[in-house]
Amino acid sequence: MTTPKRTPERAPSVEELEAQERRLVLRRFTHDDAWALGCLLVEMARERRAPVAIDIHRAGQQLFHAALPGSAPDNDAWIARKRRVVERYGSASYLVGARHRAKGTTFEASSRLDPDTYAAHGGSFPLTVEGVGVIGAVTVSGLPQLQDHELVVEALERFLADRGPAASD
Repeated sequence: MTTPKRTPERAPSVEELEAQERRLVLRRFTHDDAWALGCLLVEMARERRAPVAIDIHRAGQQLFHAALPGSAPDNDAWIARKRRVVERYGSASYLVGARHRAKGTTFEASSRLDPDTYAAHGGSFPLTVEGVGVIGAVTVSGLPQLQDHELVVEALERFLADRGPAASD
């Protein structure tokens, strides 16, 4: 039996989001891996005709960027704001926002961070290397926030599946 597709009314819980982060851990992440993951995201976005921009950063360096038809300069600003949340909190931007919503507040109201610099909206996911920790982020912008998040998660799942089981398996 397959899990039903999530709808905006059925967003993933904090626990589901945390489980994604525990599951989506890489053995390594090189420049070539950034290219492969970025190209996979471009391919997936093109298949869906998604008007997105895609960005991959590692240790403060941009390793991949693409802007597909229909995306706009604003998407790059959203990417930077969402990526900063991952860099600051070490968690997916959507998860950070979900944690605040679960407490009955918003990221904007309770973080005390400049909303022009940080956005806890879906679409940026930590690149976590086994035994190292968070080393960067992969970010998508251009769709509603849950769809941005789900596109990145699906790409990471496919990327990891193509590389075989983790060393600890």
